[in-house]
Amino acid sequence: MATEMKVEVISKETIKPSSPTPHHLRISNLSVFDQVTSEVYVQLLLFYPSSSDEVNNIDHHHSLFAERSILLKTSLSETLTYFYPLAGEFKYNSSISCNDHGAAFVEARVNCPISQILGEPDLGMQKQLVPNHIECRTQSGKGYLLLVQANFFECGGVAIGVTISHKAGDAHTFSKFINSWAAIALGSTTTTDVVPPAQFGAAASLLPPLEFLNSPQPPLEFVHENCSKAASTTVPNPTRVEVVSALIWKCVMEASRSNLGSVRPSAWCQVVNMRKIMDPPMTVDLLGNFFGYFVAKTEESEVNHDVQSLVAEMRKGFEEFKVNFTNGISGEDVLQLCKELGDLIGKVDTDNNYCSTSWCRFPFYKANFGWGKPSWISIPAGAVEIKNIISLMDERDGNGIEARLSLKEENMALVESNQELLAYASLNPSVVL
Repeated sequence: MATEMKVEVISKETIKPSSPTPHHLRISNLSVFDQVTSEVYVQLLLFYPSSSDEVNNIDHHHSLFAERSILLKTSLSETLTYFYPLAGEFKYNSSISCNDHGAAFVEARVNCPISQILGEPDLGMQKQLVPNHIECRTQSGKGYLLLVQANFFECGGVAIGVTISHKAGDAHTFSKFINSWAAIALGSTTTTDVVPPAQFGAAASLLPPLEFLNSPQPPLEFVHENCSKAASTTVPNPTRVEVVSALIWKCVMEASRSNLGSVRPSAWCQVVNMRKIMDPPMTVDLLGNFFGYFVAKTEESEVNHDVQSLVAEMRKGFEEFKVNFTNGISGEDVLQLCKELGDLIGKVDTDNNYCSTSWCRFPFYKANFGWGKPSWISIPAGAVEIKNIISLMDERDGNGIEARLSLKEENMALVESNQELLAYASLNPSVVL
């Protein structure tokens, strides 16, 4: 019988950049993309099991934990000199004060082997392994833009939980930070391909902040209901994201139609990394938030859909998006996109509209801190109770895709028993290698 997992917090501290941020970099202006991004935190968990010769060497674990903790903190401090805004504080909704406030670092011990989580992935257990941005405030009540929790398991395994303010950066920025931190921890002497130049604030020069957004804005309201989550959908295919997305869209529409007793129009909103589609390609290195989204739709008169037709609708929406924004995007365009997103998924009566974000092809699985690459990476929270949110992430081999769905409970029950989906998917599978 498995031991009930308990996470004991050993210490909490603030990690500051190893070198003071230069005076001319003390203010990092937000772009319009940053301004309209919701004030939510994004979380990531990276699991590193023990090597076979460490598992039974209990006496070695405590010294190993201390050594790895020091390495993580020291390399994080150095990494923050490159990613200095992550150690700062928001100033209204216009800029980040890069004042070297620091990042939160939590060290915790877990009383079970890491295989217990990898064998039966459980969202509730995972949420204990990432730092909570509300609980980790300083004594003066100040929060952090970046929080890290190093979890050391009794078997010698490590899970690194990272929580980052979405207003400070998107998945591209998150990936750059994680891999830069890992490269520095590994002692890489050539980090030019990983650690970015000073690209924070560059997006603001292309899309300057709008003055009327400088004060705190009402957040984009998502519908919160009793939701269930399921993972993972695996469809190895050259057009992986399109095919997986279309299959999920088909299945959730069928579930919604069955429970509603009628056919309704449906929309699929897909988040897009703007760096990949804009010309010139210099924008590829921009840090912060730089994303948009396209919409694919079905009509009320369309009763039956196959995966191929839904893929075609998605491709059509993406191509139209590229035509509109390849040569540039304005602040007004960003505001209009935000308004359309709110109209599609931010209302109570939008049961058949969905929003998907894909972290596929971001190289999170390359993050080697000195004890190998992660065996599994999970997005443990963020959209847990937000209805009709789908998150996609590469499997470790880069072929399959893990999908995390947040749906109304009655819709999830039908999706989990959908035979077409189960022909390609394993629900909540073990990830033990």
